[in-house]
Amino acid sequence: MAKQTEWAKNYGLDLIGSKVNRGRLSYTKKLDDNLFQPLLSDVRKTFEKGDGNELGTKLLPGKMQAIHSSSALGANVFQYWKSISDVPTIAAMCGLCKKGSNVSYDIHFEEKYPINDSFGFHPNIDVVIHNKPGSKFQRFAIECKFSEAYGAYKHSGLKKQYLNCDDIWDDIPKLRTFAERISPEDKEFKHLHPAQLVKHILGMKRQFGRGGFRLLYLWYDVLGEQGKCHQDEVSEFAKVAAEDGIKFHSLTYQDLIVKLAKHCRSDHQNYVQYLTERYL
Repeated sequence: MAKQTEWAKNYGLDLIGSKVNRGRLSYTKKLDDNLFQPLLSDVRKTFEKGDGNELGTKLLPGKMQAIHSSSALGANVFQYWKSISDVPTIAAMCGLCKKGSNVSYDIHFEEKYPINDSFGFHPNIDVVIHNKPGSKFQRFAIECKFSEAYGAYKHSGLKKQYLNCDDIWDDIPKLRTFAERISPEDKEFKHLHPAQLVKHILGMKRQFGRGGFRLLYLWYDVLGEQGKCHQDEVSEFAKVAAEDGIKFHSLTYQDLIVKLAKHCRSDHQNYVQYLTERYL
């Protein structure tokens, strides 16, 4: 939070509270002040239809106006490549495909992949890269985490209703056993929210099959015990997913931005400068 506050000061941005005149001063007055570029029209419509009140109202700022917003960070990293129609580059930088691959053609935000049509709520996946028909992996799904992984609020476990859907667990027994550990409450994990990842896997698997997608956990690292604990938790989940043949891997935002700076600075100078100044 301190780094983001200093970034706002460096650019002369006056911050407001979540209730404008009340709350910690950590929201920009205008959404565009918190973004590298304004939201594209279709991206804005997606967030308007979403569940998270990301864009706010005429009276109150939306969650995306928070300088610590995970959605804003995700938009700042990914929307640029959508806007210039160069999705394969960011897909490769994320380790989702090889450099030079051209299977990826579009980026969507906050997409839903229902696990069971009878469920009233279907979780959003932060970023989804769409690949060409006939590709081995139809989707690259990305769960993004910023400061919320280190907050004081406890995350939810996996509701029992998911475990009652026996057919969706048929070919992922290790994940089923893992899911039972975090249902209905997750008392084991402090920073990773594994129930979210399990639900994303189930939704993607239902539509594309176990081998038809990849899932990336993109997270912001911090110094000290919290960062180490987070990494250990991610590694534990990755091992379980691998045992069931799920293509899952993790990457820190810092490592991604360093890669972007190394390989993309000359052709995308303003974008790289924004990310490195703000998030490294």
